[in-house]
Amino acid sequence: MAGFSDYLEDKVLDHVFGGTAYTAPTTLYVALYTVAPDDTGGGTEVTGGAYARQTSTFNVSGTSPTTATNAAAVEYPTATADYGTVVAVGIVDALTSGNLLAYANLDTSKVVTSGDVFRFDAGDLDITLA
Repeated sequence: MAGFSDYLEDKVLDHVFGGTAYTAPTTLYVALYTVAPDDTGGGTEVTGGAYARQTSTFNVSGTSPTTATNAAAVEYPTATADYGTVVAVGIVDALTSGNLLAYANLDTSKVVTSGDVFRFDAGDLDITLA
């Protein structure tokens, strides 16, 4: 992943150094973007065509760096309309709205048209802190 959002950075710093407890979300969702978000959020998330954020769980392992990797495949419903060109992915804390936690541009953008199924295989989404 390219980075943590300002939202998550603030929560981690407040938790570790400010004494303000941060409760991690119980469910994480993977969002697709046609315009990439950045540290402040934003971007243009895919809408319509049966698109919905998908849940994912992550396995955390290693040291220097520690990496969180999606434990299972993340598969979206068959598109019933064109999504456009998917260029980025984000991890968010709610099925709709919510807060962007981490994000990255895809290594290769993908044009998703009606009838396509967008999928990340297990282990394809890596979040690393070095």
